[in-house]
Amino acid sequence: MQAIWGGHMPNAFPQTEFSWTPEPASGVSTRFVEANGQRFELAEAGDDKSHKLAILLHGFPELNFSWRHQIPMLVEKGWRVWAPNMRGYGASSKPEGIEAYRIDTLLQDVAALIDHAKAENPATEVMLIAHDWGAIVAWMFAIRQVRPLDRLVIMNVPHPKCAEREIRKWRQLRKSWYIFFFQIPWLPEKLLLARYARAVKRAFTGTAANKGNFSKEKLEVYANAARRPGAITAMLNYYRALMRLPDMRNVGDGVVNTETLVIWGENDLALDIHLLDGMEQWVPHLTLHRLPGISHWVQQDAPDAVNALMADWLRAK
Repeated sequence: MQAIWGGHMPNAFPQTEFSWTPEPASGVSTRFVEANGQRFELAEAGDDKSHKLAILLHGFPELNFSWRHQIPMLVEKGWRVWAPNMRGYGASSKPEGIEAYRIDTLLQDVAALIDHAKAENPATEVMLIAHDWGAIVAWMFAIRQVRPLDRLVIMNVPHPKCAEREIRKWRQLRKSWYIFFFQIPWLPEKLLLARYARAVKRAFTGTAANKGNFSKEKLEVYANAARRPGAITAMLNYYRALMRLPDMRNVGDGVVNTETLVIWGENDLALDIHLLDGMEQWVPHLTLHRLPGISHWVQQDAPDAVNALMADWLRAK
């Protein structure tokens, strides 16, 4: 799938314009849906009659576009796929203020999207697939059992209990510098958007093992989305809410009883590999696969490997 973008200048982005346009042959379509009082930009694919629903949650500074390689595989395996742009991203709603991005609210977004999808077409099986910030939300969604889940797939984000342990150690704390930098008002926004969001594009190309998977055209999809009015502040407010509001500390015993697949690119410059240690203590039904040399952007950096791992796991389970 290729992105088609009109080359708009900053501050000239209609909020009804989609962030990317899938190729007609891809089987992916885009629309807007209302959920939890917000308007979400949605990419969807698959048979409406399928009773298997997969919700795909992206990370920072990405979009649902980051799942372009996985959506066709999931459809082939019989899943109906919903990949929203999370609040603050792309053409989705961008409520103002840090409070609007607290974890409790993000969990309700996912719950409302699942409810909406099931109301349109009943589903007896629900799977969350998530990366980066989407995976933070997905872990908490499974821990709190906000809605019943049959399967959970996590990419390059640790279980909250592992994160809580490791953030106290220098090996992880030094890699988390950007979270503290993002707490500063306006300066992170200015630097990230400078030179047509050059820093957003370099976040991918600076660490990817397979840089050819991040062409100029694909990087422009992310850069243009970040340049939409209000977008970059909304995206950073996830981190600001994480540090300033107490929701994330409410993890209880942290146990995830859902069948869980974790795929981890080992060359993650922001997340230390020791974050994987002891995860099975809280995730008894865990399957873990590590991909040596692959970056944090695992599902885009190594899409064939990720798809094969997911397909095998779905078949086995």
